[in-house]
Amino acid sequence: MAHATIYMGCTVPQLLRGAQSRIFPSHSPLGVLRHSAFCYCTGNGTIKSKRKMDHLERTANNFRQEVITQAKVCGITNESETVKRLRLAIANKDFTFKAGQWVDFFIPGVSVVGGFSICSSPSLLEREGILELAVKHTVHPPAHWIHTECTLDSEVALRVGADLHGYQEGKGNRHKLGTAKLYYSAKNTSEFLFKKNILGLMKAFPGKITCCFHVTQQRSQISKELQPHITEGRISEKDLEKHVSNDTSWYICGPPPMIESISKLLTNIGVPRNRVFFEKWW
Repeated sequence: MAHATIYMGCTVPQLLRGAQSRIFPSHSPLGVLRHSAFCYCTGNGTIKSKRKMDHLERTANNFRQEVITQAKVCGITNESETVKRLRLAIANKDFTFKAGQWVDFFIPGVSVVGGFSICSSPSLLEREGILELAVKHTVHPPAHWIHTECTLDSEVALRVGADLHGYQEGKGNRHKLGTAKLYYSAKNTSEFLFKKNILGLMKAFPGKITCCFHVTQQRSQISKELQPHITEGRISEKDLEKHVSNDTSWYICGPPPMIESISKLLTNIGVPRNRVFFEKWW
């Protein structure tokens, strides 16, 4: 059955996942992992946090591939003033992932394990042996290392974590292509990551993939290619209520206050809680 999917996000492309961990690195990026059995659940509901848990602790019960691979940094680009795209050459040919998965990110000499979402497609890994991450600058040690110390040819290690579908293989299900609508909010257009990629997808799949870019503090002139897709102001109830249906799934990505606000908004317009999805990493 064809279905619609609504994505709502802000300029944090994926929430950084990680704090203090229990990895003891050797001279190789691969280390001995010892992590707590403490379970941190992912799901819907009111956001609450009693203490700041580390990345491995929060995801202890999530599925992980057995393969840990070494990787070498082969490209670093600035997606915005605060976000770097990291291009990694993967050493192990058995290393695979699915769209929507994230990686444990191990850095030699850094005791904290990072958790970052993969922003490239599985097909890029298959074709070129390349994986890409988009990482926002914070004081979190792995993110700070990427923005201040990481250089071309730096070596790290990666391990794939769970995906949004619980790592379940399809069993002969035939799905018709549905539609995807992205509501993307940022302070200004310079903070929109991957806008060229998004515009390219809209051209490649007209009517199937669409995006509305929301700006809240735009001061400069907006480019001609973006102008038709720009809305001033935050994502509102009026924007979303026209998409409410039994076949629509809603995915939210952003900082905790934004996710909490949008979740309440969706409840107000009658979206069932079991149709709303987001990750809790705090």
